[in-house]
Amino acid sequence: MTLGLFSWLLLPCCLGLLTHEIPGAQAGSVPSAAKTLVWGPGLEANIVLPARFFYIQAVDSSGKNLTTSPGEKTFEVKIVSPAEQFTRIWIQVLDRHDGSFLVRYRMYATYTDLHIHILLKNKHVAKSPFILKGTVYHEGCDCPQPNGAVWETHMHCPRSFPQIDRDLSRYATVDLDLNSREIPQRFGQRQSLCHYTVKDNKVYVKTFGEHVGFRIFMDAILLSLTRKVKLPDLEFFVNLGDWPLEKRKPTEKIHPIFSWCGSNNTRDIVMPTYDLTESVLETMGRVSLDMMSVQANTGPPWPDKNATAFWRGRDSRQERLELVKLSRSHPNMLDAAFTNFFFFKHDESLYGPLVKHVSFFDFFKYKYQINIDGTVAAYRMPYLLAGDSVVLKQDSAYYEHFYSELRPWEHYIPIRADLGDLLERIKWARDHDEEARKIALAGQQFARNHLMGDSIFCYYYKLFEGYARLQVTEPKVRKDMVLVEQPADDLFPCYCHRKRVRNTLQDALCSSGLLYSSKLPTSFLAKIHLKVRCVTFRGMYKQKWSIVFINMFSFVFN
Repeated sequence: MTLGLFSWLLLPCCLGLLTHEIPGAQAGSVPSAAKTLVWGPGLEANIVLPARFFYIQAVDSSGKNLTTSPGEKTFEVKIVSPAEQFTRIWIQVLDRHDGSFLVRYRMYATYTDLHIHILLKNKHVAKSPFILKGTVYHEGCDCPQPNGAVWETHMHCPRSFPQIDRDLSRYATVDLDLNSREIPQRFGQRQSLCHYTVKDNKVYVKTFGEHVGFRIFMDAILLSLTRKVKLPDLEFFVNLGDWPLEKRKPTEKIHPIFSWCGSNNTRDIVMPTYDLTESVLETMGRVSLDMMSVQANTGPPWPDKNATAFWRGRDSRQERLELVKLSRSHPNMLDAAFTNFFFFKHDESLYGPLVKHVSFFDFFKYKYQINIDGTVAAYRMPYLLAGDSVVLKQDSAYYEHFYSELRPWEHYIPIRADLGDLLERIKWARDHDEEARKIALAGQQFARNHLMGDSIFCYYYKLFEGYARLQVTEPKVRKDMVLVEQPADDLFPCYCHRKRVRNTLQDALCSSGLLYSSKLPTSFLAKIHLKVRCVTFRGMYKQKWSIVFINMFSFVFN
């Protein structure tokens, strides 16, 4: 038997990803299995996310929500597929320390009829087991829903996003042929720019400028989205730099430039930041800070937090220098320090010594979090909102895609751009502790409702779909554009029921689960006799095959 096949057979045992074993609840908190609530997108088969998630709210026998943690090991969660002996799924149960839990899981293969068991002292919770009927695709599976409206319904996307409506309202039409000539002339030499075309749900790109490494973030979200839903054909330009580019007035001819940040003085079309986008795509992957992990690392309970305003960062704006100087003058109210100097000269007599990096999760040991611009809007804002502290946000000309939906004094405490009222605001928060706490909770709820992975995918799709409707010329794969390939998924290939299966030997073997790789050596093909026939069953193409008896363990790759 080959090493590759042997590794594939052993992988489920090595991963150990079958269950997340959690013993009983702590004494003193008594949630009820029957009354406890469970909800969220991770309970629906048609919502495909890199990491799926749902919530558990512990409720006692009288029907009251628990507001403190009953213990991080209260609930046991298992996810299985009756058709499979093993399920390659990584599960994490995150205690939000407020009586609720966030359960997230990342699938590494595609399954049929997943059963999600949620247990409290061996009793099923709420309507457990929750059954995700039909095919449940993993993130790497290239199986787009052909109907965008159906996908939007499955995802529970809102009818519109205020920022998208505002951005696209500036354009009556979009002439792609004209843009393909004029935009590179205006921005291509001095800026880092990508020219994208999505055609037949395939992604093509051409880059302009020297520093185009950030293209990887845009490539990644486009590839992920096209694996989930068929995008309309479209052609657009993405700014890879920090600063928005289109500075012309609305009365002048403006060009549609997609950027990760907007400002009151520019006319760019704003997308979710590359930082937030990557955190969604790489949740339970290569990032440790994401919109889920931060909810489980919110520091001590509100009464036990340090009643001091907190900030750490680098010297990327003059106001940050003023903030640190203010902290040195009022250390009893404000703890602000630099971890790095890059833009300004480091004068230790003014700004103090550099301090060591602090884990973002440790920020929430403090009640008051300061969000102040860097080169543009500070991209930490989503994570600050998701925590358990109240955000003091600087008034700013820069904004992210969701700022227009935030309300001062409801979701955050506003501070002037020059920080002139910062100490006054900190004093107000100290004197109005309960009100500050309510603002913190409202900001946290906003993040849960608007900044999780499902919302980010909806935003991108609605943006592309709305932009495509403005196009008056045909999107084209332009000269020198290259295809952005979907990543190979040879280890756990999926069988997409929406695509017609090719009548080939390779498909027959791989869809049958006999081999994990779709690349079969010629020497191997010569060793067996195989008959393949495709049959139609309920509109879905499946393969049946039979071979002259050969023991699968005797296959030899030469």
